[in-house]
Amino acid sequence: MSVRIEIPPHIRALLFDCDGTLIDTMPLHWQAELEILRDLGIELDPEWLAGNCGASMRDVVAAISRHTGHAIDIGDFLVRKQVRFRELLPQAREIKVVADVARAQFGRLPMGVVSGGYRANVVASLEAIGLARHFSVVITCDDNLPGKPAPDSFLAAASRLGIAPEYCQVFEDGDLGLEAARAAGMLATDVRPWL
Repeated sequence: MSVRIEIPPHIRALLFDCDGTLIDTMPLHWQAELEILRDLGIELDPEWLAGNCGASMRDVVAAISRHTGHAIDIGDFLVRKQVRFRELLPQAREIKVVADVARAQFGRLPMGVVSGGYRANVVASLEAIGLARHFSVVITCDDNLPGKPAPDSFLAAASRLGIAPEYCQVFEDGDLGLEAARAAGMLATDVRPWL
């Protein structure tokens, strides 16, 4: 049975999270983070880490420091994590039901990606599944906007696409992202039921 995600008739733009929504990279992010933490002598419950899905990496590292009581050099951690993630990226696969929406709407509706990840990783992920050219706007933590659950990144994407927020549909796999989309006044679509 094929699954199809509906686009309501009033929608004029689509915004997608990247990791865990278009491409199944979250396990790779967590693997890279846990490996580096172990190198630093820090053991962390993977379930706790998964609960921070959608937050910016700076926010996650700060939360890990608070949670474990270990001081972590954020700059060093982030550099090491990005290198390890890109080494693992060839293992990732697209999330077909969501990627198919982007392919079907390419050239019909303007589309963007709004991610808490770093631009280099997001672009590499989109290129890995052949979707990079589908998105005219890519917002990442490199844009220095408040991270999800703040609505700022979604609002910036809508503004750059020239579409009012109420005409945007957001595809997300994380509670923080869904909260951000709703706060932006957009239609928030939780993709987890289709995964």
